[in-house]
Amino acid sequence: MSVIRRRRTPVVAVATLVALGVVAGPAHARGDHGAAAALPQVQASLETPSLFDDEAGGNANADDPAIWRNEKDPDRSLVIATAKEGGLRVYDLDGRQVQSLPAPPPPRDGDAPGRFNNVDLITGLRFPGGARHDVAVVSDRGRDQLRVYRIDPRRPSAPLVDVTDESAAPQVFSAGQDEVNDQRTVYGLAAYTDRRSGRSFAVTSRRHATALALAELLPDARGKVGYRTVRTTSLPSTFTLPDGKAWSPCGEPGELPQIEGMVIDPDTGDLYAGQEDVGIWKLDADLRSPARLIEKVRSFGVPGTWNPGTEECDAGADPGFGGRHVSADVEGLTIWRDPEHPGHGGYLLASSQGDDTFAVFERERGNAYVRSFRITAGTRPGAPDGSQECDGAAVTSAPLGKRFPNGLLVVQDGANTPESTGPDGEARTDTDFKFVDLGRLERAARL
Repeated sequence: MSVIRRRRTPVVAVATLVALGVVAGPAHARGDHGAAAALPQVQASLETPSLFDDEAGGNANADDPAIWRNEKDPDRSLVIATAKEGGLRVYDLDGRQVQSLPAPPPPRDGDAPGRFNNVDLITGLRFPGGARHDVAVVSDRGRDQLRVYRIDPRRPSAPLVDVTDESAAPQVFSAGQDEVNDQRTVYGLAAYTDRRSGRSFAVTSRRHATALALAELLPDARGKVGYRTVRTTSLPSTFTLPDGKAWSPCGEPGELPQIEGMVIDPDTGDLYAGQEDVGIWKLDADLRSPARLIEKVRSFGVPGTWNPGTEECDAGADPGFGGRHVSADVEGLTIWRDPEHPGHGGYLLASSQGDDTFAVFERERGNAYVRSFRITAGTRPGAPDGSQECDGAAVTSAPLGKRFPNGLLVVQDGANTPESTGPDGEARTDTDFKFVDLGRLERAARL
C-alpha cells in the first residue's frame, strides 16, 4: 500500500441482494458508469490472527501472501506472508500461525530496519550438485535487499530456513546506506524459473519510482543463495492523453507512480505489473520487451494538485480517459491457472483497492475483462469479515487436501474488523489474511 495519502472516491453503501447472493456495486464501480452492475460476492472460509502495526504488535502489518503446496501431503500446505517490519509469518491451512521470522535489524543505529514487503516462490530451485529445494524470495524494503528462505517440510513447526548469502546479497537499487535510509528501495516482487535455461530470477520494483530490476538467483554448494542484477528498465511516469495533453498521476513532490503488485505467468513468461495510479502493464519477465498498458485505472488522466496541508491530492474534473474496471490503487496480481489445462485458459486476478473489489481478466484472448467480485463478511457469528484495501493476493487451483480440495485464494485485508483498541483507547491498525475456497468463488462469480 502506498504511504501517500490521496483523496479517493467515497465508497457508497451497497444493498444486499438476497435472492442472488450478490451486491450492487457502488457508482464508481459500475462497468458502464451508469446502471449499477451486480457484483458477485463470496465469503472467506477463515482468517489468520490479527497483526497490529504498533509497538505492542511488533510493528507487524500484513501485506503479501504466497501459497506453497506440499506435493507429498497437500493437507500440510502452507501460506507464507509478509508482515513488513514484523518480518514473515507462516500459516497452515486452518489459518493458524506456525512460524514467525523477524526482519533483519538495522545495520547501524539510526539506519532503517528490515521491512518485508512482497514474497513469491520458486519451486525446485536448482543447487550445485543436483539438489533442488523450494524457496520463498522476499523483497526487504527496509534494507533494499532480497532474502531467500528454503522451505523444509520436515520441520512442521519451523519450515522456513533463511539461506540468504549475506556476502552476495547487494543492495538492489541504492548506492549506499544513506540512500537506503531514504527508502527508495526494493518494493514489489515476482519470481520465476526460465524454462529453457533452468535459471531462476526475481523481478523487483522500486518504491516511489518506476524502475524494475531483474535479479538472477545464485545458489551455491553450501546451500546458500545470493543474487546479481541482470538488467533494469523503467515504466513511464508521464502519459499523452487523447486530447494531446501530458498527464502524470498526482503524488507527493519528487515521488513517481510506483509499481508494487506483480505476477509472472509461468506458462507464457509474461510479467504483469500493477502501477498503482496508472494501471496494469504486460511485458516479458526478462524485461527485454516493450511494456503494454492493458488496463487503466478509472482515474487515469484526472488532473490533481498536491495539497501539502492535507497531504492529499485535490482532483480536477475527470476528462473520461480512464478505464472501467479497476480503481486506484491497482494492487495484488495473481494468476489462476485452469487445473485441467494449466497451460491454457485461466485468469489474471487484480485487487482494485480503491473500491474493495477484485477484477478478473482472461489469461488469453488479449486479457479481456471478465467480471469483478467482492469478498464480504460472513453472516454466522464469529465469521471472518471481508477484505478491504487489499494489498496482496495469491491463488492456486491445485487441490489442497481436505480443507481446500478445489484450490485456494488468499487475500490481504487492510482493515480487519471488529476493531481492537490499545491502552490509549485508540483503534489499533489491524490487518490479516483471508482464505477463500476457490470452489466457492467459482460458483459465486460464475467462473
